[in-house]
Amino acid sequence: MLEAGNNSELPVIPGKRYFTIGEVSDLCGVKPHVLRYWEQEFPSLQPVKRRGNRRYYQRQDVILIRQIRSLLYEQGYTIGGARQKLSGQEAREDTSQSQQIIRQMRLELEDILHILRQKPL
Repeated sequence: MLEAGNNSELPVIPGKRYFTIGEVSDLCGVKPHVLRYWEQEFPSLQPVKRRGNRRYYQRQDVILIRQIRSLLYEQGYTIGGARQKLSGQEAREDTSQSQQIIRQMRLELEDILHILRQKPL
């Protein structure tokens, strides 16, 4: 289990649709009982529950858990402060900024593709 270190030290999230609580625990460096507690404290963290109340987390849940982990363990927020930050204006601004970055990257990749199509190999 990883200690409360930097998010860049965490393993890459595999390209699958659903993750068990044990897999998410390993991917995020947080014990399963902490994940269950965070589900109660952060309304936006709602894994799918199936067969016998088993939790299945999706990719966006894993990303959210990593954000919560960073806020609590690295940036020193309290649970209440982290909840406010994730639900407040700053979260919307972060999303808007991320969308702008994605648009810019897409335009740059389209430019590169255009250049590559023009050059003979």
